Amino acid sequence: MILDAPLETLFERTDLPRFDLPPSLQQAYGGAIGFRKPCVFANFVTSVDGVVALPEPTESGHIISKSSRADRFVMGLLRACADTVMVGAGTFRKTRGARFRADAIYPDGAAAFAELRARLGLAPAPRFVVVTRSGNIDTGEPALDGALVVTSRAGEAALRGRVSPNTEVVALGADTLLLADVVALLRKRGAESLLTEGGPSFFAEAASARLVDELFVTTSPALFGRFTNDRRKSLADGMDLGGLPMELVSAKRHGSYLFLRYAF
Repeated sequence: MILDAPLETLFERTDLPRFDLPPSLQQAYGGAIGFRKPCVFANFVTSVDGVVALPEPTESGHIISKSSRADRFVMGLLRACADTVMVGAGTFRKTRGARFRADAIYPDGAAAFAELRARLGLAPAPRFVVVTRSGNIDTGEPALDGALVVTSRAGEAALRGRVSPNTEVVALGADTLLLADVVALLRKRGAESLLTEGGPSFFAEAASARLVDELFVTTSPALFGRFTNDRRKSLADGMDLGGLPMELVSAKRHGSYLFLRYAF
């Protein structure tokens, strides 16, 4: 089995799209998964008290999820469904050495993920996109090989001569960069299933601009607490979203973890 026990479906809307998943993935996920195209979908893991990002210099997800295999499996499955994976510079800096591929986050599902991508007519790996206004990223990171960096003209100047020939840099705007323009660019380049793994500030901007169609949230059975100036962040940070409405379309569980899927 890909996962020790399958996710248990507690609720799911009956009209959701359903891809032709390999049997092993369908068994592990507790059913099918699919997306209408074009679609932008985001993925987070949060504690019960709503913390998604910690001030540590490394990526927070594995700490908050307590390295849950089920959470990593779902991350892998979402990456396997995506033709493009997009992150912001903050997330990129915290995930040193990471490869934003399905098999990298959950190696036990590698063969099944590859079969799914072939069934969906996708390339072996999703196109990886980093969004950075300033260009202040480590250009030696292996994930940038063959990647697209979208930046401002100021960021382009900062990156000039620092990236490999296999990395494409595109500048949008002078010293600012709007995610709406980034998504429009990716759409023109054929992105139809776009997974954003950007952090809470990145997600807040995307949600505010109504760019996100679906949100996947893993609730980890953990409490972190909050205190003044703790620099811990909730799922949408730094913007007032005014109670942006969502609809719960799927709820699954694995042990004490909840896997929720919302549509905007």
